[in-house]
Amino acid sequence: MSSVKEWPETERPRERLIKYGAEALSDAQLLAIVLRTGSNGKTVIDTAIELLQRFGGLRGLEDASISDLKNFKGLGIAKIAQIKASFELGKRALSEKVQEQIFNSAETVYNYFFPSLNGLKKEVFITLLVDTKLRLLREVKVSEGTLNQSLIHPREIFKEAVKESAYALILIHNHPSGDPTPSEQDIEITKKLKKASEILEIPILDHVIIGSGKYFSMKERGVV
Repeated sequence: MSSVKEWPETERPRERLIKYGAEALSDAQLLAIVLRTGSNGKTVIDTAIELLQRFGGLRGLEDASISDLKNFKGLGIAKIAQIKASFELGKRALSEKVQEQIFNSAETVYNYFFPSLNGLKKEVFITLLVDTKLRLLREVKVSEGTLNQSLIHPREIFKEAVKESAYALILIHNHPSGDPTPSEQDIEITKKLKKASEILEIPILDHVIIGSGKYFSMKERGVV
């Protein structure tokens, strides 16, 4: 297989990025730029594609441990460090951007979380700790897996809020089915947390369930 250097300039990832912008490149092409070189006789594009397939896309690659990546033939310490550093830079850039975001509606919450929660196979429960201007203080992943009251305990929800002196909380979780309609368990947990919030005087502003292309707001529907 020919080296990427032998490809037409318009097909080389770096040249395409400079000419058309990063948004014009596929996940594999962007990853190829991070990796810089291929391995085991494969081009860097082939290596990038194989990595994404092995770990189930960018989300899986980001979540992969150092040990998992070491087991991928052809990935050395340098490439593993490049991959991890690129994901961390992206998260930090997003964190700086979201600090300026005001979470004043369920739609705002949905637009922010849909890209990261869409397509997940498990339910992820997250709390947003916000200040008096509804700006993000901290994002806390409370649990991963089917929601139940043993996992979503008020103690775990409010512990970080007290620590951060948060003004209020916004609850978020996804439905892997794509249908954001709340279950009886969802509503029961929300009401339980609502009672705890009144005692602690840290209000829950909303509980937003993220579906595929739509959301359910407990506030808009009168649950909180």
